[in-house]
Amino acid sequence: MATHQAKSIGKTDYAPPPVEGDFYRIAAVLNDSERALLKNVREFTEGVIAPVIEDYWSRDAFPFEIIPKMAEVGIGGVGYQGYGAAGGSWLLNGLVAMELARVDASVATFWGVHTGLSAGSIYLCGDEQQKQRWLPPMMRFDEIGSFGLTEPLVGSATSGGMMTTCRREGDSWILNGQKKWIGNSTFADINVIWAREEDSNQVKGFVVRKDNPGFSVEKIKTKMALRVVQNGLITLSDCRVPEADRLQNANSFKDTAKVLRMTRTGVAWFAVGCQMGAYEHALRYATERTQFGRPIGGFQLVQDLLVRMLGNVTSTQAMMLRLAQLQDEGVMRDEHASLAKAFCTVKCRETVGYARELLGGNGILLENHIGRFVADAEAIYSYEGTREMNTLIVGKSITGLSAFV
Repeated sequence: MATHQAKSIGKTDYAPPPVEGDFYRIAAVLNDSERALLKNVREFTEGVIAPVIEDYWSRDAFPFEIIPKMAEVGIGGVGYQGYGAAGGSWLLNGLVAMELARVDASVATFWGVHTGLSAGSIYLCGDEQQKQRWLPPMMRFDEIGSFGLTEPLVGSATSGGMMTTCRREGDSWILNGQKKWIGNSTFADINVIWAREEDSNQVKGFVVRKDNPGFSVEKIKTKMALRVVQNGLITLSDCRVPEADRLQNANSFKDTAKVLRMTRTGVAWFAVGCQMGAYEHALRYATERTQFGRPIGGFQLVQDLLVRMLGNVTSTQAMMLRLAQLQDEGVMRDEHASLAKAFCTVKCRETVGYARELLGGNGILLENHIGRFVADAEAIYSYEGTREMNTLIVGKSITGLSAFV
């Protein structure tokens, strides 16, 4: 944590308390080894990511030099068992996600796509040989993964309207179509691609290498959010994939949904971390910025904004703590993950807005950090299922009535 020097206010020296967004000490429920890993993650984010992230965000570029350093922290496959994965609980996985997003949501998204969506697809849907082949190098960050599900014309309707197709020809599969907004895809070694089989109309999963014939990717530019994430438009033109690279346990969209259920919780944790970072920056600013001869943190309206932010951060942390416990117990359902994703991203939007308000005009300057959190919250709000779609999943669960069109 940053230290603060005492400031003179009239006749009294003012030394602000430490800035800490974990007000209810959620991380204290971890065991000693897990807390040690989380401490290493914070040292990594503050020592490696924080000093460079504003520059990379402004340039729409990715800091590739952080990948080996992230590997050294040992957060590949947190929550997974075996295959060189970090192991640990799903609560630890969530708190790692929160810590990453607390400093930068783009880096958190890179990690989540690689170890969550991409490696998670192999972990849940690959056979044993495929897991042994691909997961260990992914856990070491020697090979980076992406996850291709969303398409240019199909987002929320992917389960029934996927346009990317596959057909078998001998010992190979031929894939045709496009995937859009695919994080990491401009440089990924392993691209998990989901396609609808022409004959059976069932969704199947494939591992497509960047050098597969018929595979190409174009970087998506001019984004206003998550600018460090390298999103791509993937085009598959008679892309030939061997049968050995088809995920053997991915035979319908129900299998795809297993991956989404697991990773949707991670996005909710990103929302918690994003607002946690915005709150901490706003609190620090409130103790350093002076007006009328005193820090603005001493004014009632400013304290009201800070407490509103802290309430949002703490309530979402507590919600995610319980969700992680359900996940660790193996009883988490789709609607549990959906409620968390919908609720936490709404609160994230609200919290970063309060932070921007507290900083006034300075809130739109990149150097004051808050503007980046405000912009990135918009992407977190939409990806991995919009608020509306997640609301309908929860609504169906609690009423027994489907409102899906």
